[in-house]
Amino acid sequence: MLLLANFFWGLSFPVIKAITFLHAKLVPAAGPWFSTVYTVAPRFGLAVVFMALWYRDRLRRPTGKEVRQGLWLGFFAAGGMLLQNDGLQFTTASTSAFLTQLYAVMIPIWIAFRQRQHPGRRVWLSCALVLVGAAILSRFDVRHVRLGRGEWETIASSFFFMGQILWLENRSFAGNRSLHVTFIMFATEAAIFLLCTALLRPSPATLLTPWTSPSWLALTLLLTFFCTFAAFSLMNAWQPKISATEAGLVYCVEPIFASLLALFLPAWFSAWAGVSYANEHLTWTLLVGGGLITLANLVIQLRRPNGRST
Repeated sequence: MLLLANFFWGLSFPVIKAITFLHAKLVPAAGPWFSTVYTVAPRFGLAVVFMALWYRDRLRRPTGKEVRQGLWLGFFAAGGMLLQNDGLQFTTASTSAFLTQLYAVMIPIWIAFRQRQHPGRRVWLSCALVLVGAAILSRFDVRHVRLGRGEWETIASSFFFMGQILWLENRSFAGNRSLHVTFIMFATEAAIFLLCTALLRPSPATLLTPWTSPSWLALTLLLTFFCTFAAFSLMNAWQPKISATEAGLVYCVEPIFASLLALFLPAWFSAWAGVSYANEHLTWTLLVGGGLITLANLVIQLRRPNGRST
């Protein structure tokens, strides 16, 4: 189920890229930062409306624990997205992609520190494979790394994503209903992103113009249903069934799906939306980097028949 969630998140990359090109066409004076915020704000706002209408009889009376968990999950997710997106303006995409994956290593370190025990060689091997695979996949070049604003913001975003994964694993919320938690999480993110949109909007017209485009509406609905509602519902329902360390490594499969889908979806979106967005190409970095990340997930999941780690 988490691999399916990763597939939906991988789908979001070419979809968001196409929406960004549409923003440049529809509201060229709005600027890149407004375009970024106005891509994420509608997806969570619409997700809240969809859930409120579709599940109106099942969302009544959330418990205090469900409200608390949903608010913090929304805070962690929104903080990670905002810092990551802002950091991208001041560093390269490859450096951002590599630094974001640091949560795969930070999670077992945090758990080992909290429990005062060694996480095991299998965990460290998987973490090493993930980092090397992510570095190859993103074409990370250590010779060109400098820790400026973009790098520090991306590292900070990884801490937020780690917090989201760990908070979802918290056993004190074991009895929470994932539907209620997801709704509160979406409402929290929608409120944060809509506030950012209101502060960054050049004019009221820039908020309305994209909604007049059928292509923008279709892509936004695709982003809302599959990449937001379905993906995060799967995450919130199924991640608590495995450890945070395993979840952090499984989530590193996301860029593999994103790279594979970017081989053919951009041309479809270009023809459909009337934008210029070229397909990406299959490279050795995708094969080798993706293979190492896949191997890391196999290593972390392998168990002996009696349930002990290999």
